[in-house]
Order: sequence, then C-alpha cells, then structure tokens
Amino acid sequence: MTFIRNIYCVGRNYAQHAAELGNAMPEKPMIFLKPTHSLVNMKGQAVKLPSDSGEVHYEAELVLRIGQDYRPGIRVDELADAMALGIDFTLRDVQDEVKKKGLPWFPSKGFLNSAAITDLTPFPGFEAVQRMEFMLRKNGQEVQRGKAGDMIFNLQVIVDFIGTLYGLGQGDIIYTGTPAGVGPVKDGDRLELLWGGESAGEITVKMEG
Repeated sequence: MTFIRNIYCVGRNYAQHAAELGNAMPEKPMIFLKPTHSLVNMKGQAVKLPSDSGEVHYEAELVLRIGQDYRPGIRVDELADAMALGIDFTLRDVQDEVKKKGLPWFPSKGFLNSAAITDLTPFPGFEAVQRMEFMLRKNGQEVQRGKAGDMIFNLQVIVDFIGTLYGLGQGDIIYTGTPAGVGPVKDGDRLELLWGGESAGEITVKMEG
C-alpha cells in the first residue's frame, strides 16, 4: 500500500446518520484519529475483527489522500491527489460507554483492522465527487448509499478545518464521514464497496476474540 502518514476521520458528517444514532448535528467538523496500524487494504481477503467487545458496526466512507502540504487558500482539487472508499469499523457498545463517560473515542475506533480501504484512484475533482454515489453491500444487499454532496461539511470545509488546526501533508488520508444505514457485522459477512456502480474492493469478516 502507498505510504500513509496520518489517518484523520470526520464524525457525524451526514445528517441522517447523526439522526439514526440519536446524535445532535455538529456545528463544526468532529475530528478523530486512527493509528496507521488500523489500516487494511480491501483485496478480497478475510479480515479479523474483535468478537469480545460488543457489536462491531460498518461505516462506509469516501476517503481523500493528500498530495502536498496544506496552505491557506489552497483548493481541495489541488490538495488531494487521490481518493478511495473505506470502512470505518466501530465498536459501537464501547463507543456508547466512552461517550457516556466523556472519554475519547479511541478505544472504539482505533483497534487493528478498523480502517479498511480500497485501492487509491486519481481524485476526479470536487464537482465530480459531489455528484457520484458510493455504496456498501453486505452479503450482496445494499445497506448504505451516499455521496459527498450530502455531507454537512463539504470536502473543502474539511481540509481547511483540519489543515488550519492540525496540519495536512503528503500521505495523510481523511475518512470523510458515513451516510445513514450503519449496522453490525457477524462472522462470514461479505462487505463490498462500490463507486459509481463499479466494485472498488471487498473483504470477508472474520470475528475472533
């Protein structure tokens, strides 16, 4: 896999997803991090996920790869050199507990193999991405469908927010949020991501304690 430096993630970036989990609409982007050890390329293989920490949920997302250092005023079309689709796996029961205690989300988001990603493809530009749909199928059935045009905070807002506060540079990637339809996985589930109706990558879930 191409070198990845930082993995930024945006939470609650689709209104219907926030609503389905009973969360308030954010007033600014909610950013969290995953370790690079969480990253796994979707090549059709079995991927191990924990079976001893409550439900594991899939969250399909558009992923941006940053091709140069951020500077104020740079357009996302210049900044991003590639994109992919990804799954932000979440330990939902663990997340509910840490949220109640006001603790960071890391225990629910940062575990091994929690950042699945398809192969990178050239970034087609802001306007093209706004219109094209991505989809997640579980065992052949569509469970999520979304497009960047439905985001609460668009791609330009996201890169400006992260770049200004935390920095962005070559090799960073951004999971940009998930649409409605998230749900649990079980052992043997086949997950396939599609972009513009074409398959982009798939994996089989292997639950292990």
